[in-house]
Amino acid sequence: MILIKYLHIGIDDTDSPDGMCTTYLACHIIDKLKEVGIEIVGCPRLIRLNPFARFKTRGNGGVAFKILNDDKSDLAKKIVLDEVEKLAMFDCDNTNPGVVFYGGEITDEMVEYSFKAIYSFITIKEAEEFGNSIGCELHKFKKGRGIIGSIAAIGLPLEDFTYELLAYRVPENYGTKRHIDYDSVYLMDRETYPETFENVDYSEDYIAIEPKTPCPVLYGIRSNTVEALERAKKIVLVEEPVENYCIFKTNQHTDMHIQKTKDIASMKQFGCYEVVGTVKNKPTIIDGGHMFFYIFDDSGEIECGAYEPTKNFRKLVSDLRPGDIVKLFGGIGEQNT
Repeated sequence: MILIKYLHIGIDDTDSPDGMCTTYLACHIIDKLKEVGIEIVGCPRLIRLNPFARFKTRGNGGVAFKILNDDKSDLAKKIVLDEVEKLAMFDCDNTNPGVVFYGGEITDEMVEYSFKAIYSFITIKEAEEFGNSIGCELHKFKKGRGIIGSIAAIGLPLEDFTYELLAYRVPENYGTKRHIDYDSVYLMDRETYPETFENVDYSEDYIAIEPKTPCPVLYGIRSNTVEALERAKKIVLVEEPVENYCIFKTNQHTDMHIQKTKDIASMKQFGCYEVVGTVKNKPTIIDGGHMFFYIFDDSGEIECGAYEPTKNFRKLVSDLRPGDIVKLFGGIGEQNT
């Protein structure tokens, strides 16, 4: 029996609200590795961590991939670190990249750590101590907060998963209007749904595959299969150059971050939960279009919010009345809402 050893590579916290995307950086690095004959094993992974984490740049997602752990491993490490140093958004105060190399097996304690990164909050110190204890090679840039997500992206099991195809712009087009043929996106949705999903918001009449930030991503298509993504890409037409694209295996759209809780009092700030309660008051709307109401149970009460970007969902919320029993899914943010 031949034991194949892998080198796991995790990268996180390289982007900022003004640009870059850790998925793009990973795709770019994978191409650099291929140029010197280093192939990755399987799909790269995009792992969304706790969406209510206090410190995050944009989507709070770490990426990871693995290669054979052989005589080219040192070269691979150098390429990864060099490209992170070249492309990460170091000018942003809140961007603190972290790179992790790990050559061992995925252990139960790594799985436990990874779920903690999805459910709650891990400090840089905790991540560093844990990484050192299991033999990770940690590289911190600035504060190095990215090691938190890098370890989690390596260690999280993906029994439930989806795929996302991300197409990237050429650098000279960053920050400019994206030129995507909208009719082709609607056609792609008709031809590939439900294998692909969340391509178009028909109620608001806009395409959902197009980012609203100045990042390198031209568009992103989500699916349950790689084959459907390849078909979808052939249908979508764009009127600008595409530098590259990459398909990630991901925990997006799995509700992995949602924890079931027995009552309201058991929930903690910055966690995401499924909870049942009774509506206390008629929802009210405030400036900006956000809507708020309270629910309660025998253990206590909590304020709930449906924010303006949820659009038509607020219509359902507006129909709630005192005494209604509801099951809610959401997270508890800075204001304990």
